[in-house]
Amino acid sequence: MTLAVRVPEELSARVPAEQRGPGLDRDSVRLLVSRGAEVAHHTFAELPRLLRAGDLLVVNTSATLAAAVDGWVGNARVVVHFSTRGDDGRWAVELREPDGRGTTRARAGAPARTEVCLPGGVRLVLEEPLSGRSERLWWARVRGPGIPGLLREYGRPIRYAYTERDQPLSVYQTVFALPSADGAGSAEMPSAARPFTARLVTELVSRGVQFAPVTLHTGVASAEAHEPPYPERFAVPQGSARLIDAARAGGGRVVAVGTTAVRAVESAVDAEGAVRARTGWTDLVVTPERGVRVVDGLLTGLHEPEASHLLMLEAVAGRAAIERGYEAALRGRYLWHEFGDVHLLLP
Repeated sequence: MTLAVRVPEELSARVPAEQRGPGLDRDSVRLLVSRGAEVAHHTFAELPRLLRAGDLLVVNTSATLAAAVDGWVGNARVVVHFSTRGDDGRWAVELREPDGRGTTRARAGAPARTEVCLPGGVRLVLEEPLSGRSERLWWARVRGPGIPGLLREYGRPIRYAYTERDQPLSVYQTVFALPSADGAGSAEMPSAARPFTARLVTELVSRGVQFAPVTLHTGVASAEAHEPPYPERFAVPQGSARLIDAARAGGGRVVAVGTTAVRAVESAVDAEGAVRARTGWTDLVVTPERGVRVVDGLLTGLHEPEASHLLMLEAVAGRAAIERGYEAALRGRYLWHEFGDVHLLLP
């Protein structure tokens, strides 16, 4: 699926909602609601009135890492974006160039055995590309102290050029984020959940809406590359699997909060269509041809219309809903990206 959509620069959300004026909170964003080809305009604070008792929200508990660290290749400055920790102790990383404005730009690939020097005595040695599709991400062997400590002491959140300034890591954590015992987390915020506040969660629960936590640690996306998603680590706990199956049996709608939640849940469906507890890596790419087997609806941010993201949205809601929704978002001047407005796709 392709959409000929050009997002005007002024529609990029440059700061979080709560920093745009006095009295605002994270839920002070707009909410576009699509039901088939019908579109309605709301605020996110109205979400409890748009869902009903028995509905279930699947939320990603992955915490966002301070995944950007300054380093050097020889005398050249680089910024390392840490993407994914492998089971063998290596990390998938992307090397980028500082652009002089506090953000970064794409950097020509480095050859194997390139050494990157980082603060605190940590060194990386690039070994092999993560995929044969691209040399943007590399598996790197770590020498010296561990990466979780490096990120805590020297890291900062990954930031793209459409944002106005650096923000503290807390701005990139959702209300559902839980730190992982092994230091794993998401290179970039699972941003669909960002507008939720503790107050809003309480109101949803009081109205009979349930929550099923899952975990999927997101890797580094790219402002320039439109690549299919790489394998990512995920976990669907037994309790959440039971909640999802019970909601479906009781006629409730299963609404995924973010494409990461879709990927996790749909990776845990067995041959009979039941959700099972599962932990590991998923390489699932949800397409209209594959379809979705569990998810009925999706809450998602507004992002550049790249192929894999749109294919998942189309699998959940159908092409007409996506086309009409994007048209309405542009016409209504909704704000894009991780600090922007959100889109609720309901059956």
